[in-house]
Amino acid sequence: MAQGKMKVKAKLPSNVKSKKSNGPSATQRSNRPIKPKKKQHEESQKLKQIISKNINKKIEEEVRARASGGQQKLSKAQQAVATHNSES
Repeated sequence: MAQGKMKVKAKLPSNVKSKKSNGPSATQRSNRPIKPKKKQHEESQKLKQIISKNINKKIEEEVRARASGGQQKLSKAQQAVATHNSES
């Protein structure tokens, strides 16, 4: 149960004018759309993937060269994959 009187909200004096909004708010950007970030993200991921692929390929070649004493002995399947990758 409430005790006491209700508080009265403060009112502005009658001689004070209220502000009127002039035009749309500043958050609307119809004249300059924002580019989606997903495309930029996909491009950077693709670039990272290509770089890591090339690095792994070079590391694998070095390891094979060290393991075989400078000679690469590949199976027929590995040779086919190597020739296919070198073409593209």
